[in-house]
Amino acid sequence: MSPGTGAALRLLAATADAKAVAEIGTGTGVSGIYLLQGMRPDGVLTTVDPEPERQQFAREAFRAAGFATNRSRFIPGRALDVLPRLADGGYDLVFCDGDRLESMDCLAESLRLLRPGGLVCFEGVFADGRTIDSAAQPAEVLRLRELLRAVRESQELMATLLPVGDGLLCAVRRG
Repeated sequence: MSPGTGAALRLLAATADAKAVAEIGTGTGVSGIYLLQGMRPDGVLTTVDPEPERQQFAREAFRAAGFATNRSRFIPGRALDVLPRLADGGYDLVFCDGDRLESMDCLAESLRLLRPGGLVCFEGVFADGRTIDSAAQPAEVLRLRELLRAVRESQELMATLLPVGDGLLCAVRRG
């Protein structure tokens, strides 16, 4: 994750006065640290990743960054297996940085998870410039194009595409 993308996430979490954030794709914990920095001091980050080793690395990174263990909840597993178990309307922000082939399904789950006025953000939507390249593209890029189109056409969302990192698609769920 680029520092610009991280700074944007931190700002968005702070702007939303986020107390509950769901993260799809724990990775090494970099995005989680930015999100936690922007969240309320009593906020909890719920992070989902299919690889428990990554979550252990992120857990250590959060601790090294000074966050108490009760500020994060790690759930190992595939996003589409875990997200249905999370509370409807219980989240202020959902950050998606998981499998691009699952982006449309993650959007649907995110909308269910978000409270009215909540934010959903997708990282990497430029796909290194391939989302606008007219040449034949792999399935993950076609899926990103579908995601961009769905968000743009949604009556339920107000969206923008931030040109930070490899593209950060952000949308507010209308009330």
